[in-house]
Amino acid sequence: MNVEAIIKTTKTIPLESRTLIHMTLVHHKANEIIANALKPFEVSLQQFNVLRILRGQKGKPANLSTLNERMVTKMSNTTRLVDKLLAKDYVDRYVCPSNRRKVEIVITDQGKEALKQMDKAVIKAEKSIVKNFTEKELEQLNHLLDKF
Repeated sequence: MNVEAIIKTTKTIPLESRTLIHMTLVHHKANEIIANALKPFEVSLQQFNVLRILRGQKGKPANLSTLNERMVTKMSNTTRLVDKLLAKDYVDRYVCPSNRRKVEIVITDQGKEALKQMDKAVIKAEKSIVKNFTEKELEQLNHLLDKF
């Protein structure tokens, strides 16, 4: 992918800027591919992330701040994401018995089953995104990205 061609410039872009533009373009393309994989499930990438966090709780409830802390993309609309998952019966929400101001969220059996199917679609999408890399190149890329 030639960055200059994509952004339609004939100017030479400084290496630092070119690198960051390139990373942004790759990020958006990867998100687009994964979002398309989730489209048949009518779930956004953020909703998928919430479901994975809740599954990782292994039956223990999570509150909104826990979800927001663990989100890959930090956002202020976690309540709205949970509301949409509630409407699909993928999560349940309870008021904490010991602290009525605290809301606890758990993934439902229906949510776990749907998530299994979503996982298959996302894994397939992820493999398509990195198909041109060898395992060694992926390890090297991750090593370089860890420097951030």
